Amino acid sequence: MLQQTRVEAVKGYYARFLTAFPNIKSLANAPQDELMKLWQGLGYYSRANNLKRAAIEIEERFHGEFPRTYQEILSLPGIGEYTAGAIASIALGEAVPAIDGNVYRIYTRLFEDGSDITKAAFKKQLRSELLQTIPPGAPGIYNQAWMDLGATICQPNGAPLCDKCPFVSRCQAHIHDSWSAFPVKPPKKKRRIEEKTVILLEYQGTYLVQKRPPKGLLAGLWEFPSQEGFISTEELQKLLEQWNTSASNIELLGKGKLSITLATHWTDRIISMLENREWHMIGYLIHLKQAPSIPLSEDSIWVTAEKMQREYSIPSALRLYYSKIIS
Repeated sequence: MLQQTRVEAVKGYYARFLTAFPNIKSLANAPQDELMKLWQGLGYYSRANNLKRAAIEIEERFHGEFPRTYQEILSLPGIGEYTAGAIASIALGEAVPAIDGNVYRIYTRLFEDGSDITKAAFKKQLRSELLQTIPPGAPGIYNQAWMDLGATICQPNGAPLCDKCPFVSRCQAHIHDSWSAFPVKPPKKKRRIEEKTVILLEYQGTYLVQKRPPKGLLAGLWEFPSQEGFISTEELQKLLEQWNTSASNIELLGKGKLSITLATHWTDRIISMLENREWHMIGYLIHLKQAPSIPLSEDSIWVTAEKMQREYSIPSALRLYYSKIIS
């Protein structure tokens, strides 16, 4: 939960999650909609899906017992080198590094290392060097020291507190006042703008929602029907005619915006970027006179606002429109 989410935002989710799924078996057997509903609002929903996939593998491959070695933990879905290293060293005492953004930042500043930290060769080199310095009796404390130093002194945002750093006398970036140049990462790809029209269809106190595919962007969440581009009320009327229905009232709900990062894979706290998108949205609430003839699949359903709020996970991006029908 802490990947890409602040600690304060996570606390309530964490408590509710453990209440619903107190052990590996219960998570492995979790209904998909219940899992997504509990995760709603945290974003990056692939994390929740990977948690369940990992729980299933633990049940099947490890007979319900959490694996005890770094390599076994690393083999689980959604777990990268950092998370595996943190668990293995802190919880199990294995002498392996836990390399996150803090470690990259401190290391590259210490040695004024201008390597691209997303490159495999640099990661391999850093891991090899850290393996040689881990104290056998305290790998967890060692890794947490790196994390704390990066979180509180060699900070990710703003100037580092060099006067409090134990490495200040040997840090090359401090000596040459070049700390802002490190770590080196490739530039972000230009964000692609996509325009969408979100359509809330209401008929006799129920609303149409449809489930997104099980893989890909916002996988497994429920959403309102949408159309590419911004659609005018005249175009909406034509769309309603195609659905053999008509509206007693059409209400413009306003504009919304969502920034989306599609990733090739998680590398724990560092994401390998595939592309950035930004959805620009307008929404309409349409009260229908007749039931429309929209082709419905098993993943489309008419539900009341109360049931939607209680049972169905709606992406945060649609909250602007979702909130209009929730009393």
